[in-house]
Amino acid sequence: MGMNGSTMLEPLRQGLPPIDQSAASSSASCALPARYEAVRAARQFTRTTLTRWDLDDRFDDVALVVSELVTNALRHALPADTPRERQDPPVRLHLMRWASRLVCAVRDPSHASPEAREPDEDCAAESGRGLFLVESYSDTWGWHPLAGSLHGKVVWALFLLQSG
Repeated sequence: MGMNGSTMLEPLRQGLPPIDQSAASSSASCALPARYEAVRAARQFTRTTLTRWDLDDRFDDVALVVSELVTNALRHALPADTPRERQDPPVRLHLMRWASRLVCAVRDPSHASPEAREPDEDCAAESGRGLFLVESYSDTWGWHPLAGSLHGKVVWALFLLQSG
């Protein structure tokens, strides 16, 4: 139903060296409810998926990034009146692996651009450093609005993988 991970990330591919579609070895996604417990579920899903893909050594960095992307989607991308018990979860986590890269993407219903706070803006702040952490722990990140029947945006982070 809707857009698959391949179509959804087409804008991501435009900024990177070509990705051979046949080299995409694995992908997985999960719907996340509009509750903060979803962050823990996203980390567990990430651990299970990375273990299945023999990428356990990347778990710490990837889990941190996934946690920040999901937290941002829940905190900033959902309108205050979003029902917290919807049948159609508003946030979705996608993990996609190619031979040399891993992409974590979080889809949410907002069209608003994510805003990265500079690390020296307010060092004592309890929040607001999420995208700075995403930038620090991933090789690159970005976002793009969804097209077609899906509404919202995708915020993604890319990790380069060591060749066997």
